Amino acid sequence: MKYCNCITITGTTVSEIRPVVEDALKAEGFGVLTEIDIQATMKKKLDKDYLPHIILGACNPGYADKVLSIDPNISTMLPCNVTIRELETGEIEIASIDPSLAMSAISNQELEVYAKEVNDKLQNVLQALKIK
Repeated sequence: MKYCNCITITGTTVSEIRPVVEDALKAEGFGVLTEIDIQATMKKKLDKDYLPHIILGACNPGYADKVLSIDPNISTMLPCNVTIRELETGEIEIASIDPSLAMSAISNQELEVYAKEVNDKLQNVLQALKIK
């Protein structure tokens, strides 16, 4: 079961690619509402070393409004997570949740239509990053 979409790129770092990811998200109507720095959190909480790894909580307000209007409890599934992490090889992986799969669990066809549209936008973000 494929629950995320991802690409791997070379020749950059997590900190260098992050603003590029945010710009690509913005171009598709998303803003970043939250950030979790996995590397810093795991070091602080567990004294465990991780490679750089950031989770960005991305939100497209128009789509958030549409799905919340259908089912206010959808807020438990928002925002869409986009991750940027360094792999052991030094490459950078950028991944986004597949909202189509997440929304399919609810069995509401109207939500699934919007989830597919959001997934398409997140796929556009990844495609834009491939050609940078």
